[in-house]
Amino acid sequence: MKVFKFGGASIKDPQAIRNVLHVLKTVGFTDSLIIASAMGKTTNALEDVVNAYFKKPDELKNCIEIVRNYHLDIVEDLFTDKNHVVFDRISALFTEMELFLANNKSPNYNFVYDQIVSYGEIIATTVLSNFLNDQQIENTWIDARNLIKTDTTYRDAIVDWKSTEENITNQLQDQKLYITQGFIGSDANNFSVTLGREGSDYSAAIFAYCLNAESVTIWKDVSGVLNADPRYFEDTVLLNKISYHEAIELAFYGASVIHPKTLQPLQRKEIPLYVKSFVNPTLPGTSVSKGAGLEPQTACFIVKKNQLLISISSKDFSFVMEHQVSDIFKLFAEQHIKVNVIQNSAISFTVCVEDKFGNFDHIFEDLAKNFNITYNENVSLYTIRHFTSNDAQKVIADKTVLLQQVNRETIQIVTKE
Repeated sequence: MKVFKFGGASIKDPQAIRNVLHVLKTVGFTDSLIIASAMGKTTNALEDVVNAYFKKPDELKNCIEIVRNYHLDIVEDLFTDKNHVVFDRISALFTEMELFLANNKSPNYNFVYDQIVSYGEIIATTVLSNFLNDQQIENTWIDARNLIKTDTTYRDAIVDWKSTEENITNQLQDQKLYITQGFIGSDANNFSVTLGREGSDYSAAIFAYCLNAESVTIWKDVSGVLNADPRYFEDTVLLNKISYHEAIELAFYGASVIHPKTLQPLQRKEIPLYVKSFVNPTLPGTSVSKGAGLEPQTACFIVKKNQLLISISSKDFSFVMEHQVSDIFKLFAEQHIKVNVIQNSAISFTVCVEDKFGNFDHIFEDLAKNFNITYNENVSLYTIRHFTSNDAQKVIADKTVLLQQVNRETIQIVTKE
């Protein structure tokens, strides 16, 4: 079985959804599994629903209507028969969402987030499945929440691989076309969970691993994996081939094209990954496979914006000992603060972190009881793989360098614009 993943940009409007039909007819779709994200910026719009529910209840109805109208506009364009079953199914999903919000008793933001945001993928795949069926591409819609089982770490759930593999192998058959959702699963009590932002790529890897798939193809609005994000860097280069090891390194450092969790399940079973353009589906794109090296050999640039650079030192100028560092990391882990760079000296300890849930304020006071704390907000972390001195100079031009760390293959630089 082949696994195809279509992201939000590839199904953002009626024209894009019709293009998915074109892609499938071009590359073939027999014995395949399609995994789709929410349409366009739907996840952001559903986040607004959650925020309104907790903080601005007067705006809740309007936030839901924005999401509803966006999808109805797409459905009305795709389906000329206004009595088509898809209209009732979309209406039922929004009713289900509203009933949850009306009856929910949980004050847990992350729990509510996952119950609401997961509707983006459910609605998108419902529309896509019905559209393809109408275009004589017969498919079976399946609910990923019945297959991918996880713990209760809402918004960043950990997969129960044993249960998930049993579910997928028992419920999916060869020689069929299936459509399911990325990004979502469910816990032991069948509440929805999400796998972390951009987790649809990870979903593709989970299904591929469990199915012993022939390959995974991620369809993007770019020609493949580039050596840098063209939004931030000029003269980018298409990487034709990448080894699993190199791709995992790039993903770990924050390369945005491939989700960090995606590669390891594929590497374990040596399932090749292709990143291709849904605009030009016949182009070869980028292949990620065993021992492929890096072709062409070139520097790879990654930038992470909106980072936090924190320096921690002892109040009495004594050493920051190992047990203290362990306590600090425990606090970071509990608050889901991701540490991207570590630099240690005799009396200070500096980290560049990603505080995507805004939790640093929750632990600042705890840290300040025992340490002197200084920090810089909104800094940028640049990582260059296979760098030269000229590459580094290009990055730091017109910027203030706050931290620099070098090893044989990689340089990391924290800057303030």
